[in-house]
Amino acid sequence: MALTAKMLLRQGQTLAMTPQLLQAIKLLQYSGAELAAFVEEELERNPLLERAEEGPDPAPTGIDAASAPVSGDEAAGLAHDPGEGDWSSAQLATSPQALAESLGTEVENVFDGERELSPAAERRQLENMGLSDSAWSGVGGGDSSGEPPNIEAYVAGQRSLAEFLGAQLTIATEDPIERMIGLAVIDAIDEAGYLRESAGEIAERLGVSIERAEKAIALVQTFEPTGIGARDLAECLALQLREQDRFDPAMAAMVANLPLVARRDFAALRKICGVDDEDLKDMMAEIRRLDPKPGRAFGGETVQPAAPDVIVRAAPDGSWLVELNSDALPRVLVNQTYAAKVSRRDGGGEEKSYLSLCLQNANWLTKSLEQRARTILKVASEIVRRQDAFLAHGVAHLRPLNLKIIADAVGLHESTVSRVTSNKYMATPRGLFELKYFFTASIAAHGGGEAHSAEAVRFKIKQMIDAELPDAILSDDAIVERLKAQQIDIARRTVAKYRESLRIPSSVERRREKQTALQP
Repeated sequence: MALTAKMLLRQGQTLAMTPQLLQAIKLLQYSGAELAAFVEEELERNPLLERAEEGPDPAPTGIDAASAPVSGDEAAGLAHDPGEGDWSSAQLATSPQALAESLGTEVENVFDGERELSPAAERRQLENMGLSDSAWSGVGGGDSSGEPPNIEAYVAGQRSLAEFLGAQLTIATEDPIERMIGLAVIDAIDEAGYLRESAGEIAERLGVSIERAEKAIALVQTFEPTGIGARDLAECLALQLREQDRFDPAMAAMVANLPLVARRDFAALRKICGVDDEDLKDMMAEIRRLDPKPGRAFGGETVQPAAPDVIVRAAPDGSWLVELNSDALPRVLVNQTYAAKVSRRDGGGEEKSYLSLCLQNANWLTKSLEQRARTILKVASEIVRRQDAFLAHGVAHLRPLNLKIIADAVGLHESTVSRVTSNKYMATPRGLFELKYFFTASIAAHGGGEAHSAEAVRFKIKQMIDAELPDAILSDDAIVERLKAQQIDIARRTVAKYRESLRIPSSVERRREKQTALQP
């Protein structure tokens, strides 16, 4: 066979992932905070994108979950304004006529962007709203410009744990080397107040001896709050007991055997500590009064509450209304007027190419945001339709659900549904839930019948344990029998796994705990 070079023409199909498609996939799985950060970057990068002005609250963007699934614009309930700006899905079109009717004024007085109110008219408007121009000035508010005061500027910042310890280190030692090592120790302390690096690691990182690192750790452990800089719970409790002059041999033996304290194995503790029941009870009470996390009083970074992406409300007819949370959606528009004005200018090919790219990216972003909102609403509406019993009656009525069921119902791929439900939250009358919460495994019914949700079974187990009496503690086998009486077929090891996931101790530990609580 001769090996020769040939030119052949073949026809085939390939799927190319363009940068726009990859970015659209990322947009779909972004959380609200991540999406807002991405849009902020685009606003800074693209001169044709503008932030939409804050106006009246848009009309509810949603559908009735009790009806059959719908698709497209019907599912999203989104309006598009073909005016001067190309609005994204986050900004719904509100007509001047409708706004004028709601305000009780004329249409030409609603959006008067060319004219500013006179001082007298502005004062009358404030008085009609129940305010006066003096409300923003004078003692306690405003400045000469008439702007309302910034209350946040007068709020004292929270002092961090590292700053509090650093101030004590400055007073405790004047040696610059000790201060340097002490700062390294303070940097290795977590938010709970525990030292997460060993003396050897700190010494190796700074190039000092282990003895000097140990000395710096011992110095930091003398700071307030007591127990700071401990390497484990036992050392943290020991530091606090030494401060109170209560670290005697019996208490040291108890601190060294904290697993027995957690299990409430009083017989073993009495033998190890060499005390009677009364002394053991007093020692346990002292342990409970100690702080296992001395650094938590200072807190850490401010935790931002999760904003719901979807809001579910009860409709008057008994169904559920699913709406997008407009406050969690970025409001952007494409300035078509500015783009047309710049394109008419005489410019080089590079300038026109850049402008064309900016316009293309801006249009793509608004369309991607709209498609993202539609997809989230479609998936959330289908979840609500299938989990309506949970919304009406509680966790015990949660149904088994998986990604494939939702994907087949809304005509999407399972991976798309997975991206949509990641880091997205739904506000319901029963609280705020991540969309992933509604997807639970299926547990077969005893003797056939409709399957049960794993989350509902976990809730039933917790209810049984909460209602048990001190003289009738339920073992895992007893829980299995009670669940079978409720037509739930479950194994004992599954009950133990669910119990441990709920952080519920075993029957032996619960019996000891409840018997101890009954003792005077």
